[in-house]
Order: sequence, then C-alpha cells, then structure tokens
Amino acid sequence: MTASPASADASSSSHRPLADHSADHRMLVLAAAALVVGTGGAFGAWLLLKAIALATHIFWFGSFSTVPAEITDAAVGIGVVLIPVAGSLIVGLMARFGSEKIRGHGIPEAIEAILYGESRLSPKVALLKPLSSAISIGSGGPFGAEGPIIMTGGAIGSLFAQLFHLTAAERKTLLVAGAAAGMTGIFGTPMAAILLAIEVLLFEWKPRSFVPVVVAVLVAMLWRPGLIDSGPLFPVHHAVVLGAPIIGIALAMGLLSGCQASLLSAALYRIEDMFGRLPLHWMWWPALGAVAVGIGGLIDAHVLGAGYESIRGLLDGSITLRVAASLLVVKAAVWLIALGSGTSGGVLAPLLMLGGALGFLCGQFLPGGSALWALAGMAGTMSGAMRAPLTAALFAVELTGDFAMLPLAIAASAGAYAISVLLMRRSILTEKIARRGRHVLQEYTVDPFDFLQAEQVMTRAPETLSGTTSVADVMIFFATAKHRSYPVVDAQGRLVGLVSRSDVLRWQVEGSADHATLTEVLSDASQPFGLPQDPVSRIADMMVATGIGRVPILDPATGHVTGIVARQDLLKIRNLHRGVEYERASI
Repeated sequence: MTASPASADASSSSHRPLADHSADHRMLVLAAAALVVGTGGAFGAWLLLKAIALATHIFWFGSFSTVPAEITDAAVGIGVVLIPVAGSLIVGLMARFGSEKIRGHGIPEAIEAILYGESRLSPKVALLKPLSSAISIGSGGPFGAEGPIIMTGGAIGSLFAQLFHLTAAERKTLLVAGAAAGMTGIFGTPMAAILLAIEVLLFEWKPRSFVPVVVAVLVAMLWRPGLIDSGPLFPVHHAVVLGAPIIGIALAMGLLSGCQASLLSAALYRIEDMFGRLPLHWMWWPALGAVAVGIGGLIDAHVLGAGYESIRGLLDGSITLRVAASLLVVKAAVWLIALGSGTSGGVLAPLLMLGGALGFLCGQFLPGGSALWALAGMAGTMSGAMRAPLTAALFAVELTGDFAMLPLAIAASAGAYAISVLLMRRSILTEKIARRGRHVLQEYTVDPFDFLQAEQVMTRAPETLSGTTSVADVMIFFATAKHRSYPVVDAQGRLVGLVSRSDVLRWQVEGSADHATLTEVLSDASQPFGLPQDPVSRIADMMVATGIGRVPILDPATGHVTGIVARQDLLKIRNLHRGVEYERASI
C-alpha cells in the first residue's frame, strides 16, 4: 500500500527497458525444442499417409499394403455403399469409447485447445485422431489429411511441452509448431504452413512463437524428401501473362468462390443441426452420413476419399467436364453430409477440390484455360471459408510450384476474403467453436495500452498529502475529498505511500491512530508506482495485481510524484481508440 524511498528505488530498478519485442532467451529454448517437434510432425505425417493407404487397401482391395492406391480403381459393386458405412461405424465407436475430441475437422479443436484449454492435448487424442481419420478417409470418407495432421502434430508439440513443464504460452508455441510441421510434411508447403500458424492458430505475432514455428517447419521440410516426396505435390506451369484483364478476372473469380465458401459453410452447419435433432446417439450419426457418401460413390467414385488425384486433374486440366461437374455438386453434397454427421476428417482438401471444380468449369469461358482458373478457384474458396487469404494464396502456388501465378492467387484470395467477411459472421472453423458458446475474434490490432506511455495519459501535478499530516486531519480531509486515494509525499516530495478511503475507514473503526502521522502509519508497506516512460499496459497490470485503482507516476531522476494514472484514464483510452474507427472528421 505504501513505499519508502528505498523501496521505491529498488522497485524502479526492476522495470524492464522498453523494446519493440518481448523476446528473451526462452525463444532459443523453444527453437531448440522445435527441432524435436518438427521431426515428430514430419514422421506423424508419414505415418498418417501410410495409415490412410493401408486402410484404403484393406477396405477396397482386401489386401495389406501401404503403397498409395486410388479408390476409383476398385471394383466392389454395392460395396461402394457398404464400405463407407463400415468405416464410419468404427469411427463412431472410437469417438464414443475413446475420445469425443476426435470428431470433426481437427483445426477448430486445435484452436479451442489453444484459446481455452491452455494448449493441452492428450496422448489419447494424439493416437486416436490420426487412426480414426485414416479409417474414415481410407473407407471412402470425402476428407483431406490436413485437419488430422494439424491435430496430431499439435498434440506432439503439446505433449513435448507438457513433458518439460513449460508455460501455457510456450505450450501454445510448440503445439502450433507441431501442427505447421505436420502440414508441411503432408503437402510440402512450408510458407503456407507458417502463414496458417499466423493467420489461424497463434493469435499473436511475437518472435517467441514465430521463430520456433519456422524452425519446426524447416525441419519437417528437410525430412520430407526421405519420408514422403520432394518437390511440389501437383507440379504445374501456366504460360500466362498476368496483365490487368487476367488479374481483374481473378478478383471476380475470388468474389464468386467467396460466395461458394459462404454457401458451403452455411450448408454444413444447417446439416449439423439436422443431425443434432435426430433421436439417435451421436455415435451412429457418422454411419448415417456414410450412406450418402456411398450413394455419391455410386454416382461417381471420384468423390470418395481425399481425392488428391482429382485435384491434380483440375490443376493440370486433364479432368473431364463431367467429372468436374460431379466434383462440384456430388462431392459438395457428400462432404457436407459426412462432415455434418460428426465423423473425423479435414476441410482443406475438399475446399481445394470444390473451389478448383468451380474455377475449372468457369474457365471453359475464360482466357488462359480451365486449369488456370481451377488454381484461382482453389485459392479463393480456401480463403473465403477459412478466412486465411495469405495462407490460401501461398498454399495454391506452393502446391503447384508455379510462383509466377502468385499475383493471380492473391487477387482471388483477396476477393473471396472480402465477400466472405461481409456475408458470414464467422469462418467455417470458428463457427464450430461459437456453437459451443465461445466467440473468437480474428482481427489483430496493436493494443493502445502497449503503445501509449504513462506520461501521455496521466494527470499531471496531482494533489498530494504531506507525510507529516495527522490521521485525524486526513479523516476530516476525506469527508469532502474528490478521489478515493491520494499519494503521500515526504518533505523532499518523494513518494511515501498512498492513502485511501478504505484506510480512513479502518482507522475510524480502530480509533487508535488519530495522533499518528501518515508517514508513521504507512511506512511499513510498499507502494506500487510507475515511471513516465512505462507503457500503460504495465500500469494496468499493476492495478490488477494490487487492486489499487490509482498508481502514482514518479520522476525517475528525483523520485518526485509527477503524475497519477487512474482506472478512469484507462477507460478513456479505450473509448478514444474505438472512436478512431467510427468518428468521421472534417477537413
């Protein structure tokens, strides 16, 4: 509550120098840990792909092999309907008796763990999520491997951090590092993985988190050629000059694919609501959804599984118009129904396929060829659905290796992002979290508390009380005082402490200190204080930690009280900052 000059000097020496960033040696410790986590993410991606291939062979070919296989090559007759149902029954049982957290996309669950679960993921989730996803995709589920590997890689990072008892913030960093490493292992897209971490998962922009994520991604990228493959996943080159007409069309394609993304998101959660009204336990919902998947497979087997070969066909222009139309309509229907049923699977590959199909079909009437506009559609639909425009643009060009098309991908991503944020309140990822009663704000701004300093908001030359004032006189003073507390200074003007109404009430009850001076009754405790150059955030933290609503500001050279910051000052800052967004000034 109070401070002697000696304690004030000691306290002021503990103030950290101001800097642009808050990084310290712990960043290097996390970067070293990211070497292990990145390796775990890469091997997790390898195991997931092998598990998907094994499940595909078991379900569709009756063999044991980890060589990649296409469901379109299987001849199983009516088994096209029965096999997805069998796989979904297994996934439902795993969720019911294993862990309910394996249900759904994977990315929303990772976000929820980061924001609300102190970045803790369990070993059970790390094991069951990839296993259930491999069964789901291998039995024909129309999903991608990115959601499961993000959850799995994240679990590897989280478990490693828990093993060494790291802080919640450090657990978050390693969780995201593992997720980004896993995505890099699957797709070979390191820049997109880093941007996904920044745009979707980290909810901060700090060296402490950025550097370890980059390290983990680079480690995974170095492991990838030996484990999975090298080079782009879908190598394509477009010999197109990106002039103003092409970029303008790309922007329009983005607007169209943003509308598609909004429609898909709305339809997904409408279907999820329909399943929620069924008089059945949720364990059985995936099997019901799988019936629709099987029917879709009867119409066109290209809609089954992850469909990476279909994405390849869209990007190199080798796919037929009939298949592209089937992907746009039938794939959308079976994916929405299956995902809405609560089974385990990702959203990224289906979004790429649906956006690519839309662009491919529109490209029949546009310059540059259908494959070019399939690329733009993929970037746009992913951007609009996930609200990650930079990730989507980089992801599209990294998948193809055609970096010359980056301006086109950025135009499509920006158009889709713009229309999506106007049409949808939330992304396809955050809507799931919002339905659990939690709101996620995806806009990042600099906190005004961090760039304003105490001297800019403090009340200068505040009214003070002399340390020689008697307690009896202070009681009389507070009968008409305007504020709840006042700084107390000694004969040299240095801070002694802070006297408040609660102190006065206590003295009135005790009735034993009437003739004592303020210096005598306040000299045994320490009083928090700030310096003029302190960021307001530091003052706010001080108020929260101590419960004191008015913090004296001291001149660092003399120790004199030069100002005071009250809670009301902090509220004014927030109000003025918000006014910048809405108040229109005249010239």
